[in-house]
Amino acid sequence: MSFWVLIFLIALLIAVFLGYTMLRGRRGTGPTAAYDLRVYREQLTSVDRDLARGVIAKADAERVRTEISRRILAADAQMRGEAESTGPSPTVTLVAFVVMAAILIGGALVMYRQLGAAGFPDMPLSARLELAEELRENRPGQAEAEELATPVQAPPLDESYENLLNRLRETVAVRPDDLQGQTLLAQHETNAGNFKAGYEAQTRVIELSGESAPAQAYSDQAEMMILAAGGYVSPEAEEALRYALERNPRLGPARYYWGQMLAQTGRPDMAYRVWVDTLRDAPAGAPWADAIRAQIDDLAFRAGVFNAPDLSATPAAPGPSQEDMDAAAELSPEERQDMIRGMVDRLSERLASEGGSPEEWARLIAALGVLGEAAQAIKIRDEAVAVFAGNDQALQMIDAASVQAGIAQ
Repeated sequence: MSFWVLIFLIALLIAVFLGYTMLRGRRGTGPTAAYDLRVYREQLTSVDRDLARGVIAKADAERVRTEISRRILAADAQMRGEAESTGPSPTVTLVAFVVMAAILIGGALVMYRQLGAAGFPDMPLSARLELAEELRENRPGQAEAEELATPVQAPPLDESYENLLNRLRETVAVRPDDLQGQTLLAQHETNAGNFKAGYEAQTRVIELSGESAPAQAYSDQAEMMILAAGGYVSPEAEEALRYALERNPRLGPARYYWGQMLAQTGRPDMAYRVWVDTLRDAPAGAPWADAIRAQIDDLAFRAGVFNAPDLSATPAAPGPSQEDMDAAAELSPEERQDMIRGMVDRLSERLASEGGSPEEWARLIAALGVLGEAAQAIKIRDEAVAVFAGNDQALQMIDAASVQAGIAQ
């Protein structure tokens, strides 16, 4: 209650100050015509003095007196007009003050009631951090979250695909220790929108893989759990993310969901830093990067970051521009081959001297395959594998490019 009294008194004090200014009016300052009258009277006196001293002739003095008298009459008429229109009456001014005070005081109370937190005690940073940690430790588990989540509408499946999926389920049920079968089942259950069945199969994949389970396997497991819970990162999903990041701290999808978990548990400040770093490291076209860009402004506001850099722009994907492609379409086969050769040489030199993203290495490998230089493509592939050792996502891109170039191991 004391807080409301304080708010009322502050608003009332401001209203009284403004009202005093309104009621005081323009006391202490006269009409502008009054000042003109004083000046003109002084000029008449000066004319009389000059005439007595013989500075001006009598005829000139009469002419000047006549002009000054005309100005005095005009100023006097103007002063009477200003006196008759001195502004609103005191009653009107008083009514305006009362209305203004009611709007000011009532508006302040209503606005705080809508936007403020009446009765909420002051909370230091340490208490907020403790509350966030408590929220994180006591949040619902995966099973409870799935019960509360809106059921996912699975997309309609093609009849042939559905038959193949059913056969895969039957096969895996008979051979539960088949790692390849469990991997396929996890992928296709997720594709079919059966996220719970997908992460259950993925859990079995990790069990069968043992200590050799890669970071991507844990990241996929966490993602399936999060999708099954309607976007909520449960403690079980957090544990999977932790395993993924222990194996590969730069894994983009895991970092994205880790930031999402921090935002959900009261730490938007930490989530913002995680997402900014993840976005800066993301390759062009990464889906998690697009998801971050769509939410980063709102997260920055929640984190109290008001001078955030502009991270909404999508970087251009590596590769030839549209102008390059249009120009290549107009070239002869020999000229087009030379153009590709020049682009490949420039890219190769830059990667050798400055390094580059996994996409650029993969593009170079695929381009060398198109040029028929299999030996050079193998050399670049081996170099890329060494550069991105431990980065499962990058290695997958390199393997795909190797298949495209016809040099897959």
